[in-house]
Amino acid sequence: MRRLALGASIALLWWLQGAPATAQPAETGDFRAPDLVELSRMDASIHLDIRYATSNNFTGRKQYAEARAFLQRPAAEALVRAHPALKARGYGLLIFDGYRPWSVTKAFWDMTTPDKHKFVANPEKGSRHNRGCAVDVGLYDLRTGQEVAMPSAFDEMSERAAADYQGGTPEQRRTRTLLRQALEQEGFKVNPDEWWHFDYQDWRLYRVLDVPFAAIHASPRAPDGGQSQSR
Repeated sequence: MRRLALGASIALLWWLQGAPATAQPAETGDFRAPDLVELSRMDASIHLDIRYATSNNFTGRKQYAEARAFLQRPAAEALVRAHPALKARGYGLLIFDGYRPWSVTKAFWDMTTPDKHKFVANPEKGSRHNRGCAVDVGLYDLRTGQEVAMPSAFDEMSERAAADYQGGTPEQRRTRTLLRQALEQEGFKVNPDEWWHFDYQDWRLYRVLDVPFAAIHASPRAPDGGQSQSR
């Protein structure tokens, strides 16, 4: 009985701490070589609000050591192309997250209750964030620099987060639509459950990665502070 009790206690402790990470998904086939570039170096007017580098996120704890955002180069260039149309309307891009190491996706899954799993990626398949082809993005007001309100907060796990949610104010729905139109014109597609999450069209061409930010080589800033050239 003592052995059974000890086993149950160990199992409970293991559950409370989260299951140990399994290996990232084994993938076969031809993939493009990763070419992650830093968004702030592509366009200095893109603002960052990397919530996972703080405790201000749904996990309540810091997940990233650095407040940085990366995407595969074609996705980053598409994001930069979408920016001028938004600027003409008085808005700038506000990045919450880009490339996400697989181990962080695994931690998210372990910390989320099953009824909320539709809001996080299954680590057995990996996330499009892990491939460097998904971006979590909102808008900021060019005049004030303040975040633009949407029908829900970023990372809110509720029906209000849905891309087609009809609640909120008319102005919130208008700016949500403006963001969606600008990104979808450049090859992104919104996640139906999350107005802020956009997948780039080429995501299938890249592997799931588990590379920490510090190990990613930063591409040099373009001479004019704008878009870097493709290699």
